[in-house]
Amino acid sequence: MAEAGSFHRAAEQMYITPTAVIKQINLLEDSLEVRLFERTHRGLALTAAGRSLLQDAKYIVQYCKDSVVRARNAMQEGANLIRIGTSPMTPAQLLMPMWPRIQERCPDIRFQILPFDNTPENAREILAHLGRNIDVVGGIFDETMLKLRGCAGTELSREPFCCAVSLGHRLAAKERLQFSDLYGETLMLMRRGWSHHVDALRDDIQQHHPEINVEEFELYNLEVFNRCENGNDVLLAIPGWAGVHPLLKVIPVDWTYSIPYGILHAPRPSQTVARFLQAIVG
Repeated sequence: MAEAGSFHRAAEQMYITPTAVIKQINLLEDSLEVRLFERTHRGLALTAAGRSLLQDAKYIVQYCKDSVVRARNAMQEGANLIRIGTSPMTPAQLLMPMWPRIQERCPDIRFQILPFDNTPENAREILAHLGRNIDVVGGIFDETMLKLRGCAGTELSREPFCCAVSLGHRLAAKERLQFSDLYGETLMLMRRGWSHHVDALRDDIQQHHPEINVEEFELYNLEVFNRCENGNDVLLAIPGWAGVHPLLKVIPVDWTYSIPYGILHAPRPSQTVARFLQAIVG
């Protein structure tokens, strides 16, 4: 319903009548004693209560899927299997250049790709319990983020901070940006305290480039990329995210700010994961 935007489109997607959809939503709202949707002539919009329930529902559905994965993995105990978590912001494709080295040094290790929804709840759950149902995740990190999430990281590279803009944005015509190009723009940054690398850039902007408006958000996910495209704002990104949203362009910037990229894993990884990490960095 929330993604469809109207009772009619939701009914088409579920192959039932709009009347049946409306009845089910009305019954749900009555049973919960909560109004989930605002009905307007332009369609449906989630209320604050609706957004909260949707977020929790997505987490519950994902947790149920993870339970099945854990059950299947329990049948493979003892196998040299590494489960790689992947999401639009943590694509497994970025790890592809390492496969030849891994296969040469650890030919017995097998890999399983497990997609997950990059919500705040999932991020906390998955990263705090790496090794339980997902062994490793590729992504950006620093000491602050690792401590916050309760996991460890093995650095593979330093990724320069770039800016992502809508293809219709005035900056999309440029192949490289300067600080001055961002004057008058709204730059979307992760909230203060998540990464000292992002905080250093934020401090530089506030002290030396006050013409740039900074807006904070909680977590990188598709909603943030959609917001960048729909709102015509500028989003701090890395080169590897160029394919996350087809209507956004990732542009390098002439500044010196970057962030480590690598493998996130449990502080005490399994023997198989430890061999995998040694093969990567060795």
